[in-house]
Amino acid sequence: MKKKYVLDEVLDINVNGDVQNIHIRGNDPKAPVLLFVHGGPGVCDRSWVMPDQSQYLADSFVMVCWDQRMAGKSYRAAKVNDPMSLDQVVQDMHEVVLYLCERFNKEKIYIVGHSWGTTLSCLYLPKHPEHIAAYVGMGQFINGPLNELLSYNFVVDYAKEHGDQKALKDLAKIGAPIDGLYAGGLDALMVQRNYMTKFGGGCYKEKENIYKSVLKPFLTSGEYSIIPDLYRYYMGSFHSLKKIWADIIKLKFDETLTELSVPVFMFQGDHDQNTPTELVRPWFEKLKAPYKEWVAFEESAHSPIKEEIEKWGTLLREKLLALEKETPTSK
Repeated sequence: MKKKYVLDEVLDINVNGDVQNIHIRGNDPKAPVLLFVHGGPGVCDRSWVMPDQSQYLADSFVMVCWDQRMAGKSYRAAKVNDPMSLDQVVQDMHEVVLYLCERFNKEKIYIVGHSWGTTLSCLYLPKHPEHIAAYVGMGQFINGPLNELLSYNFVVDYAKEHGDQKALKDLAKIGAPIDGLYAGGLDALMVQRNYMTKFGGGCYKEKENIYKSVLKPFLTSGEYSIIPDLYRYYMGSFHSLKKIWADIIKLKFDETLTELSVPVFMFQGDHDQNTPTELVRPWFEKLKAPYKEWVAFEESAHSPIKEEIEKWGTLLREKLLALEKETPTSK
């Protein structure tokens, strides 16, 4: 029997000249608001956030999953030729934050960024810190060119160690990325990502392919319908990559982002080879923030929210509620 919540709404809202979809869930409309900023770009997270984390978070927070511009339920085929830029999606995020602050009578909300969502969050935070109570990063993006080279080297080294000749042949064919980009474009990137997830750099405890890591949760979560949402989800993920990936991969937060004016929690998987942890830790150590805390997930790679579900939800609730007690977010 499906559990009922005091607040459980899936709705479209107007965002920066676009119509975008959000799912709001919680048992106390006056609770702190927690916005999940999904990865990809274009890979929406409500398929695992809502089913897995509601039991830990819905009593203490108003949870919000947002399908970003041209992603998931926000994808519109009629808009495929419209321009899309990093500045535009940062402004999208700002309008979503303002909507949530106004609707729930908050001065500030909490945000959780995952993968590309950390990139978007770290572009947003220097511009609008006044609306954010704390930032939680997971699968933190740091430096595009280094990120891609380290991730590529990981799959090559793993294939060599395990004698996977097919993988070595496929990886040699696409070649190492140059300045973060593959000569074969997004098709080559997908080859590398599929091997990266298969070899445990995306999901550590249960090595898997992109189908198991992304599509299976989509099909079983109840968050989306097969028709038309599967088409939207698939098309949206590649649309966003085509539009803004080249700009994302140029970013180097280790050079440009040395200070944040909000508390920072880094929920990072030890075995992450998608956004390699070896890049994240040095950046985090040097980062200046009013408060910062590294929360390690020893049995996870890129998505501890899916690999260590109970630990992730329990620790997030504990740490954010402690912060909320010191500085309430309500007006």
